[in-house]
Amino acid sequence: MNRNPGRVLCIILLCHLAAFPALGQKFESGKFFQGQGATLYYEIRGVQTGTPLLVINGGPGVDHTYLHSTLHSSSALDELAKDRPVIFYDQRGVGKSPALEAGQSCTVADQVADLEALRTYLGYERINILGHSFGGYLAMAYAASYPERIEHLIICDSAAPKYTDTIFLFDKVFPETKERMEAIKVTDEATKKAAFMYYLSMLFYSAQNRDTYLAKVTTINVNNEVGDTLWKDMEKLDFTPELLKFRFPTLVMTGRFDMNVAPSVAYKIHKAISGSRFVVFEQSGHLPFYEEQESFVRTVKRFLFGK
Repeated sequence: MNRNPGRVLCIILLCHLAAFPALGQKFESGKFFQGQGATLYYEIRGVQTGTPLLVINGGPGVDHTYLHSTLHSSSALDELAKDRPVIFYDQRGVGKSPALEAGQSCTVADQVADLEALRTYLGYERINILGHSFGGYLAMAYAASYPERIEHLIICDSAAPKYTDTIFLFDKVFPETKERMEAIKVTDEATKKAAFMYYLSMLFYSAQNRDTYLAKVTTINVNNEVGDTLWKDMEKLDFTPELLKFRFPTLVMTGRFDMNVAPSVAYKIHKAISGSRFVVFEQSGHLPFYEEQESFVRTVKRFLFGK
């Protein structure tokens, strides 16, 4: 596509999370199903009893594999899978889900429809949802359309329900890193990875965690076409009024030092949802499930068990 590389990076920077072979990632052994508008890849891990936890990854335009990243023997999501089924999937057009065909629609409404189609296909009457970054935005959009299907909603370091209200802090906290990133002329996979490495380096609280994470990055998997299409659609939407109608248990979480989405965004989401819980991970950036895995798992388990 004929686009200015600098603009491409700015679009990605807004809320996209790079995807790559994750630290400690287990072999992927999912399946495919045909929804009304797209074929999707999905995988179910863990025990087969209890209300499942459906995980929506960040992006848009990336796959789910970064969610398996870990500093320990298993990821936070695998730990949660010891108590219930945990469902991962690749959004339409990205990862292992087939690429978009010419003229195939890819809007937020399509993404919501895909989620509902997956729930129906798997036969779950109700689900728990955990959405991270863009996935939190999509979780709110789904909950607005299908509140009766939600048992618990978990929103982690999410974009604002009105996407254009999202606050990004990179240029205020990492001005020199952001400048170096934007100075790279993206012409091939090598330069794209170089730019993303700068981006990834700004997501962490701990320098040690950052260095461990970046040392394992081998490839960058981003579908800019999907990301751009959804980004343009998101600019037109505002789910803020819908949050006032949420009546299911909701947990809103953020890393205290999240530069990708300022913690004030999470706090406003919490204040808009009556009865919601607000949790801050004090030693995390944008990836608390990686930087504070034990605390993250403990918090989510307690919430899902109603404690």
